[in-house]
Amino acid sequence: MLRPTEPSDSLNLIELATQTGAFQFHEMVALSEVLDDYHASNLEYGHACFTLELASVPVGFVYYAPSAMTDRTYEVWWIAVAKASQGQGHGKRLLDWAEQDVRAKNGRLLLIETSSLPHYVPTCEFYRKHGYTIAGQIPDFYSDGDDKLIFWKKLHAPIA
Repeated sequence: MLRPTEPSDSLNLIELATQTGAFQFHEMVALSEVLDDYHASNLEYGHACFTLELASVPVGFVYYAPSAMTDRTYEVWWIAVAKASQGQGHGKRLLDWAEQDVRAKNGRLLLIETSSLPHYVPTCEFYRKHGYTIAGQIPDFYSDGDDKLIFWKKLHAPIA
């Protein structure tokens, strides 16, 4: 079941993201702050967070928001699937949900940022497989040797 994320989900989602092994400690601190801000006020600014559950257990989530000062551009801030549940189509389901929801809001572009480090190669391949291309790369953005990769996809009008 895919449902709106609730405040009581935050600790489980942070643990889920931590266990993927993809994120560093400071990113988990940032995720905690993002979820707190989402529930406190960012929902009213168009931010969205959805949790995917199987047998009442969270196995993934996606967080996306409109980009400030743009014409209907959105960004996926977080997408994560529990390590034990990866490779089963859950990431695709979460990404498809975000795309459909952004289309329904008349969004026209969806951006996703990630790292260039070797352990992010599967993440980059996932985005490419789902129609995203690299729009930009900022060398040494996160740290020396860790570039920021910016993926993008043009969204079309919702299917009537």
